[in-house]
Amino acid sequence: MTGNNEEAFYQYYAGESLKAATLERFAATQAAVVRAARHFGLEQQSWRVADVGCGAATQCALWARAGHRVFGVDINEPLIELGRERAKAAGLDIELQSGTATALPWPDESMDICLCPELLEHVMDWQTVVNETVRILKPGGVLYISTTNKLCPKQEEFDLPGFSWYPAPLKRYYERLSVTTRPELVSHAKFPAVHWFTYFGLRKHLAGIGARCLDRFDVAALADHGAAGKLIIGAIRSCPPLRWAGHMATPYTMVFAQKGGRA
Repeated sequence: MTGNNEEAFYQYYAGESLKAATLERFAATQAAVVRAARHFGLEQQSWRVADVGCGAATQCALWARAGHRVFGVDINEPLIELGRERAKAAGLDIELQSGTATALPWPDESMDICLCPELLEHVMDWQTVVNETVRILKPGGVLYISTTNKLCPKQEEFDLPGFSWYPAPLKRYYERLSVTTRPELVSHAKFPAVHWFTYFGLRKHLAGIGARCLDRFDVAALADHGAAGKLIIGAIRSCPPLRWAGHMATPYTMVFAQKGGRA
């Protein structure tokens, strides 16, 4: 990628990380992770939280302000430096470092919470990333993953309608174009999405390494919904075909997993 593209990537995420919509999304993520943690029985008030692919550390700051000990890693050194500057200016103690998600810089069983948002789809060796996030969690710790959803035709990774439903060879063709002659096909990502997941596939992989999973419907806050919403969520929770349909209607996959939790 050229220097101009590197700068454009940095500038985009530096600005995007402070937008009201981004802050609202991160706050909703934090609330959902806390609900999942309580559901799994993680009751302590102060957690060690790892943010994998933390960018400019906006999400890290949210958790630090809530009284947690926060650690972040990202492959993009300029964004890490920006995150350090912002944390220092805000008086927040956040440990940030550059590194790769396939070899996380933290010891085994050192974290209570691990956040892995919008990352797996961009890393070729996604299984190693998932295994690393579970490795660093303490027994009973909670992992949050958000990523692409191949069940849903709506997506934001490529500026192509219904891309998640394209056959694999056609996906590979457009991925090659996006890193050669047609970079405008990719929606603001330095690395284009190369994987498309389902909740059910990720649940199977996580079960194989000793983690119990919940989905977005399991941890939905019923109090935030009206009577109709509560009825719909209740029906989805109790009826597997409706749960499948619910996943088809949501543009991205969301997984909450507990290390060592019973399936």
